[in-house]
This record gives sequence, C-alpha cells and structure tokens, in this order.
Amino acid sequence: MLPIPTLTDGVVVLRAPSDDDIEGSYQQCQDPSSQLWTCSPVPYTRDDARRYLRHIVPGGWETDREWGFVVEAPDENGVRRFAGTISLRNEGPGRAEIAYGSHPWARGRGLMERALRLLLDWGFAERDLQTVIWLARRGNWASRRLAWRLGFSFDGTLRSWLQMRDGLTDAWAGTLRRGEPMAPRTEWLRTPPITGASVVLRAAVDADIPRVVEGLGDSLLLRYGQSIRDHAPHDERTVRARDLDHLEESAQGSSLAWSIADPTTDAFIGSVTLFGIHPAREAEVGYWVHPDARGRGVATEACRLAVRHAFIPAEDGGMGLHRLRAYAAEENLASLRILERSGFTRFGTERRSTLLSDGSYVDTAAFDQLVQDQPSS
Repeated sequence: MLPIPTLTDGVVVLRAPSDDDIEGSYQQCQDPSSQLWTCSPVPYTRDDARRYLRHIVPGGWETDREWGFVVEAPDENGVRRFAGTISLRNEGPGRAEIAYGSHPWARGRGLMERALRLLLDWGFAERDLQTVIWLARRGNWASRRLAWRLGFSFDGTLRSWLQMRDGLTDAWAGTLRRGEPMAPRTEWLRTPPITGASVVLRAAVDADIPRVVEGLGDSLLLRYGQSIRDHAPHDERTVRARDLDHLEESAQGSSLAWSIADPTTDAFIGSVTLFGIHPAREAEVGYWVHPDARGRGVATEACRLAVRHAFIPAEDGGMGLHRLRAYAAEENLASLRILERSGFTRFGTERRSTLLSDGSYVDTAAFDQLVQDQPSS
C-alpha cells in the first residue's frame, strides 16, 4: 500500500482520515447541495461516514484505485477543522479523474481551490499523471467555477453519463494536462445590469419564463428566426434549457445575454444578446421583442445599450470590443430600422441566406459597427 502522504501549503492540509473526521463527514452529507450534486447515500449516517473514512478511503490507496485525502483548514476563529474530501481516481497510465466535496462552513473561502492545487501538483509530480479529467453534473456551477479557476478546459456535455441517485444525468467534462497553467483559459462573463431611459437590461429570472414562452411563439419571430424555429414548440422546459445554454456560453466567454425588462414592473419585454464573441475583437448582436412591446423603441434602446457595453474598454467595466456585426432579412424592415437607429452601417448583402418559416429563402442585409463609430461622450 502506498502510504498516504501529508501535503500542505501552510494554510490547508491534505492528510489521511481519522475518526475525528467522522462528524464532519456526516455533517457535510446532510447538506442539500452535497446531496444534490453527489451520489453519497441519502440518508447518510454516521456509520456511512465511519465506513467511508475507515475503509473506502484507505481501500482506494491499497488497491491503487483512488488516492483520497481529508482536507483540514482553519475556520474563522483559527480552529483547524475537517473541511472536506478530495481525490484522484486512477483511470490507468497517466490519467485520473478529480473529485471533491467541501463542508458548508468551508465554502466561499478559497480553501478547496488551495487543496486542489496541492492535489494536482502532487498527482502530476508523484503519480506521473499526464491528464486529469473533471466531470460534474450539468448545472453544478460551484464545481464548474472551481474547475475554471484551476485551468480545466470545458470540452462539452456528455449526455446521460453520470450515474446519480435519480438515474443517468448529463455531465460537463473538461481536462487539465501536465504543464498547463492552472489559471482560467477564458473570461467568465457575468450579465451586468444596465439601466436605460425606458428599459432595463438584466439577467434572466424564473419570472420571465411565461412571457418568454409567449414571445417565442409569435408568428413574426418564427418567420425570421431559424434558431427559434429549431427549438419550437416552446414551453417552460425548452426555455430553461435555452437559459442554461446561454449561461454555459457566458461561462466560456462566447456569449452574453440580457433580458429586456420594463423599468417600472420588471416584466420581461424582450431579449438582446452578444454572441460569437472573440475577446477584444468582435461579436454579433441579436435581439427580439415580445409582441405587446413592439412599436415603443424597446429593441432600439436595448440594442444601443448592449452596443455601448460592448465597446466600453474592459478596464472601465465593458467588453473592449472593436467591431460588432448584425444581420436581418431584407424584407424585415422593422429590424433593418432598429440596426440603423442603433448606429450600424450596412456593408453588404448575403444572397438568399435567410430561411423563412414557409421554406423560402430571402436576401440578408449585413451590418457592422466599429468602436470608432460610437459618439464621443
């Protein structure tokens, strides 16, 4: 059996488990988040904690299947406590899967990140690992953000892959290879609230869903929106899936979506998105408005606000982009006017490139706007 080493960075300690950790392990697994995102037994008893710490963790070392540690760290009073468990699961020569879970008291303090950096350094150096894979149930944003800070790539979603208590679930997957920087590979975009004269741009909320479903069923949107038609018919499930897609794209730095809301009631009245983002370079603008909000200048103002945010230098809180693109069907006069009023310049025509809902194709007007086109403040 490989002896369980003790690792430390001066703050956190990775060590072999002891009976003193039983109560901490038990408490951790009573936590609703732990139960949702892991496959630990529910209910989880002190006997389960005792079995895990006395037998399962040491057994992984004995068989060389999994190299697990208890994480110990100081709390806000400086008292050293059980903070969670982490491990590398041996997947064969040069490969391992990383796994981690923290006690609720230790979250939000950067302790698990410290622990995982110690573990990864040890795995690459002492276990001769070449690649470490990270898997998490889709929607586990805390795990994803931690993996992002550690430099893991995000290589896609494995459908119906993870075995959980409620069956097979979709899994996010990423990798980190030996020698790669343990630092974020992309910017994680957050949706900033932006207040205009007659609209507010904000992140999507659950209360938006009924209005989004109504809007996406509109015949005008369906006529011109190929991507909207691709996901029709729209209901709460498809809208939630759409919102999750937007969040994933934002986490990869490739998209930033706002709900357009009424400033008085906060009711959803439309959507504006920057997508296909190339950092410090360019992006495409897309938008749509709920039918009962049309004719009020909602889309124009929302588009102007999004454009301004895109061009504000990054050091001033914007995106620091150089150029924006936008496209509209030649016959969609309302959308053409929105782009023109938002400062875009038409630079060309893509022939027969917009597929309409009746199966016919029409020309598409191509627009762009440069940061230099923005009026000086």
